[in-house]
Amino acid sequence: MKLYRLHRTQNLPLSINEAWDFFSDPRNLALITPPSLGFKVTSDVPSKMYRGMIVTYTVTPLLNYPVRWVTEITHVDEGRLFVDEQRFGPYRFWHHQHIFEEAKGGVEMTDLIHYVLPFGPLGRIAHSLIVKRQLDDIFNFRRTYLVDRFGTTG
Repeated sequence: MKLYRLHRTQNLPLSINEAWDFFSDPRNLALITPPSLGFKVTSDVPSKMYRGMIVTYTVTPLLNYPVRWVTEITHVDEGRLFVDEQRFGPYRFWHHQHIFEEAKGGVEMTDLIHYVLPFGPLGRIAHSLIVKRQLDDIFNFRRTYLVDRFGTTG
C-alpha cells in the first residue's frame, strides 16, 4: 500500500471568517472544481457543514464514466479547520484537511490530503500516469478560480 500526500497552500485577502464562510459551504464545491470533471452534489446540503455531515456527489474523472463519491465531514473546528474523509468512492483511502490561519494581508489556507489508490501495483501506475496530474490540475484550477474571485495578498 502506497500512501500519497498532496500539500497546497494559498493566501487570500480575506478574513478567516470570510474564508470559512466560503469553504464551509458545500454548495461552493462545484465552483472550485474544474467543469471538465462534471462534479455534481447529489445530496441535499445545508449552507454550513457540520461534524458527521454526509455529502454525496458524482464526478467523471476518466472517459466520461461517472463515479459516485460519498464523504463525511469528520472534524470541524469553526474558523480553523475541517476534515472530509471518503466513505465510498474511487480511492481506497482519502483524508483531506482544510486548515485556515491568519496571515499578513488575509488568510493562509492549506489543503493537506493523504490518499491511497486501490489495485496495488496497478494503482501505483495509474497514479504516475493519470491521478497525480489530475489532482494537480484540480488544485491549480482551484488556485486560479480563488485568485480571480478574491484576488491575492501580493
